[in-house]
Amino acid sequence: MRILTALPFLFGLLLALGGAPEVARAAESLAADAPIPAEVPRGTRLVIGDPIGQKALILSGQIDKLPFAVDWANISGGPLTIEAFRAGALDIGSVADIPPIHATWTGVPVKIVATSFRQDPIAHPLYQLGIAPGVKVTTLADLKGKKIAFSPGQAQGILVLRALEKAGLSQQDVELVEMPSPVAGTYGTALGSKLVDVAPIGGAPAKHYIESYGRDGATLLAHGLRDDPGYLYVPAADLADPAKAAAIRAYVGFWGRARAWIDAHPQEWAQGYYVEDQGLSAEDAKYVVDSLGKSDIPGDWTAAIERQQATIALLAKATSQKVLNAADLFDRRFEHVAAEAFAAEALSAKAE
Repeated sequence: MRILTALPFLFGLLLALGGAPEVARAAESLAADAPIPAEVPRGTRLVIGDPIGQKALILSGQIDKLPFAVDWANISGGPLTIEAFRAGALDIGSVADIPPIHATWTGVPVKIVATSFRQDPIAHPLYQLGIAPGVKVTTLADLKGKKIAFSPGQAQGILVLRALEKAGLSQQDVELVEMPSPVAGTYGTALGSKLVDVAPIGGAPAKHYIESYGRDGATLLAHGLRDDPGYLYVPAADLADPAKAAAIRAYVGFWGRARAWIDAHPQEWAQGYYVEDQGLSAEDAKYVVDSLGKSDIPGDWTAAIERQQATIALLAKATSQKVLNAADLFDRRFEHVAAEAFAAEALSAKAE
């Protein structure tokens, strides 16, 4: 097992692998409607950018059971995974709902092979709307005329667009301040220094924001929208390779089991991932784990596709792109794989 860092991620991956993504390319292509092979051929290797899945498999003791060789790329999120796909340097990426859309729009054909949501997503949002000190925003309608941090092509960006839509506002009713690729603390700092009036903020950064600026009047506003999609997606070309398709199918099953393990072991997950890997305090780690709630891994993607279609329509209108058919982004041969593995692992955990 090799772990490859993100920067300079493209050159690092390509040099470290020596073109490995092409080595195992099968002579015969697998048709898009053909069953995925059950057996993974010896010598099959994948490059996977799923840091959370990787850590969960390590902590659960499952990582050595993967039936293929793996290089773990320390990258996630849309911009990095799309460019890695484009370079032929990544086989699986872990993202929210926007990257598969943008990948397709920018000429990188991809397929979603696993979906994850949250139980009671309104009560357990990924983000809240951070409100700058001295700014009065108590309802979504109050967003009118405000400066809002906006990250196009990422989950935070579509949340802003959804919030405006829910409030009956357009982009012309607000000032969108482009702040791409937000990292922990970035939006909180922008709010605290009043560069923007409003910004999507979640997890430990939301907690720290209120701790730092609450005395000055900083607040958080619940948006009341679903912001919980999480996907595994892959380059469409990988699924034409029978060996890689079989390995991807196997990983989706392990990914489902990993999600169930996280739900069943919140204290171990908080300590092993958020404290030891991400550097959070024990208090912050518990806050994040509690705020995220439990996973929902559906075995029927119909509702997920409908929500993705609505997202595409909203994003296409905002960016003047063509409307895609959401169903084309999902490979439904994988529809039951993660769900069945998740259910089996959850049942096993209850029996312990």
